[in-house]
Amino acid sequence: MRALEYGASELRISGYASLFGQVDMSGDIVQRGAFAASLLSMPRETSERIPMLFGHETTEPIGVWDRLFEDRTGLFVSGRLIGGNTKTNRTARLIREGALSGLSIGYRAKRATRRNGGGRNLLELDLWEVSVVAFPMLRSARITQIDNLDIEHEKRKLA
Repeated sequence: MRALEYGASELRISGYASLFGQVDMSGDIVQRGAFAASLLSMPRETSERIPMLFGHETTEPIGVWDRLFEDRTGLFVSGRLIGGNTKTNRTARLIREGALSGLSIGYRAKRATRRNGGGRNLLELDLWEVSVVAFPMLRSARITQIDNLDIEHEKRKLA
């Protein structure tokens, strides 16, 4: 298996970072439409994409999320781990091997109501980041697809 090297290849991952109507381990439930306003307010410029983090660690992003959208199921994300350092390369290897498969969202709740018995109904969320994690708060929030991207090969195809 070739290591993920800067400028040589990237790892694309996709999956659901949040699923609607499911209770997470803290008792919270994200409601359909909770991300709509946040997604609409995001700039289209590539310089301001939602960061891909490892374990919500903000000091060293591991990639970028290129596509984020709500569908009937939840918040679907697709992005690239960008190599060039030990942390990102190791994370990519762990994802390929199946040791890391969870996704988790970092957000601020803008509108929520309390649920009987604990937790909240999350009605509107300001999405800050999506992380790759070993143990997601919502157990069903998982990476569902992994693809290697050979950047040099793609450049040759476009030329």
